Amino acid sequence: MPMIHPQPQRSAPPGPSLAPVQPSPIEPVLFEVKRLIVGQDHLLERLLVALLARGHVLLEGVPGLAKTATIKALAQVIGGKFGRVQFTPDLVPADLIGTRIYNAKNAEFMVELGPIFVNLLLADEINRAPAKVQSALLEVMQEHQVTIGKETHRIPDPFLVLATQNPIESDGTYPLPEAQLDRFMFKVLVDYPSYEDEVVIVERMTGVHVTLRTLLSSDQLREFQQRVDQIYVDPHVVFYAATLVHATREPERHGLGHLKQALLYGGSPRASINLVAGARALAFLRGRHYVLPRDVADLALDVLRHRMVFSYEAAADGVTADTIVADLLQRFPPPQIDLGDNYVA
Repeated sequence: MPMIHPQPQRSAPPGPSLAPVQPSPIEPVLFEVKRLIVGQDHLLERLLVALLARGHVLLEGVPGLAKTATIKALAQVIGGKFGRVQFTPDLVPADLIGTRIYNAKNAEFMVELGPIFVNLLLADEINRAPAKVQSALLEVMQEHQVTIGKETHRIPDPFLVLATQNPIESDGTYPLPEAQLDRFMFKVLVDYPSYEDEVVIVERMTGVHVTLRTLLSSDQLREFQQRVDQIYVDPHVVFYAATLVHATREPERHGLGHLKQALLYGGSPRASINLVAGARALAFLRGRHYVLPRDVADLALDVLRHRMVFSYEAAADGVTADTIVADLLQRFPPPQIDLGDNYVA
């Protein structure tokens, strides 16, 4: 029999958590960015979720799909300091984090901080940089600090890395190792727009220039992040997230034996953590003070996509992250939970 997460005693959140769904206070940010960006609703939602949950996002898509434009538009609307680094094969870590420079006038060394000291960092084509540069960036993503010489410098708060990579070119690229991919909360695939959206894109890009307004400050964003931390998570939701991730590591134990040959390694506990943290932010974005299992299910593909290592048999059979997660959600659909006061979701 497959293993199902244990059933805890029902616990209800405080009364205010069950208030009716109301528009999210960060919703105007989404609408403001959409004044310029067309047809990237999924991408925009994931960027805001990562921002609220203090995560980082890896975007993958062919050139010309407005990945960079979307990130720059979001940075303009939420305020804060924005930086962009174009990753190239000749980049060195000092170009990213900074270095010590000798001042002959004072006969002493001074620290010149690199472009990473911003609130939103766009790491464009991260897979074009060598391993040393990738490691320097990924260390900062985890530790939120940089050591130059003997001095440690904190990265501004909030801090979000949005990295892009091009999947159709392999010459002169350095693929990110699986262990480093795990540092990203989401990996989002950006696809071509629909025909109707493309018509609107052309009209908008060739028409009157759209000037976006700044609607948030860094202080307001930090306040929203703290409010997300207070979103209620029922134990059933935690068990559901852990079940989905654990099933990628031991599929046979969960009634998914046909996936055993396809998966070499499943998601780490960091995947479970990011599912719950992301679900909190998604609930806030949807105007709720509590998380539902469907919030976890909605994020499952973007959280697990880059955390599973597939076998050669999987490649030969056409098994992908999308098919694995589809099987997981079919085997474990979002459960209904009783949140108290006759409220069942």
